[in-house]
Amino acid sequence: MTDVATAFVPGHVTGFFTTERDDDPTKAGSRGGGIALDDGVEVTVRPADETAISLDGVDLEMGAVERVLDALEATATVSGETDLPLGAGFGVSGAMALGTALATSEAFDRPLSENELVTIAHGAEVQAGTGLGDVVGQARGGMPLRLEPGGPQHNYIDAIPERTRVEYYVIDELSTEDVLSGDTHTLSTAGQRALSRVVGEPTLSSFMRASRQFAREAELLTPDVREVVMDVADAGGEASMAMLGETVFAPGRGLTDAGYDAQVTSVHPGGATLLE
Repeated sequence: MTDVATAFVPGHVTGFFTTERDDDPTKAGSRGGGIALDDGVEVTVRPADETAISLDGVDLEMGAVERVLDALEATATVSGETDLPLGAGFGVSGAMALGTALATSEAFDRPLSENELVTIAHGAEVQAGTGLGDVVGQARGGMPLRLEPGGPQHNYIDAIPERTRVEYYVIDELSTEDVLSGDTHTLSTAGQRALSRVVGEPTLSSFMRASRQFAREAELLTPDVREVVMDVADAGGEASMAMLGETVFAPGRGLTDAGYDAQVTSVHPGGATLLE
């Protein structure tokens, strides 16, 4: 056991997805595609007498993190630091869960493999209702395509072999739990079509087109997001909606060229990792 351990987990923007239910949370999840981002979350775990969780210095309850600690039989303070906004489609809850799993394994000397830790974090987030595929994408990095649902022992992951500058513009928050708890048949049908298109043409441009079409077909596109996406198109760029948040993301300089004061990051080629 060490005094402290810290992990970095990239942010993750989902372009399209399905929902796949199963009584076993490690088999449940989603198919879909996304982008891992250099902007991410640093998660620090310290053994403690009582569990406490904070993000950017604010104490909060986070069911996925608590479930990870329970699975690893650990009592700890978990501190997250990020520049990403919460509830805006960047997989912050998944990052906290995965970072907690990796750092807890190190801090408490739990001899588990990476796939085992990713499975624990994925199952915890599914049970918490805060995500279905971010953890797997964040563990992979790059532009992952999740071809099967579930944790890494069930999920086959491919990827689009590209790296690019990415801009994002946050309008407001959306509740992932509210969307996932409703009727998702239309959403899943649209997500499977989008995934099939991108598997057939695994390029950044194909991914962006499929993501925009998914947002429309799944009836997730809000008027404010639609306006920004159209502005980017009028300026000669490509943009889409981050799932699930009222956030627009664009490769290259799409948002800047359209006149928006966007945040700038890039595709993160590697997955989550422990820091020295």
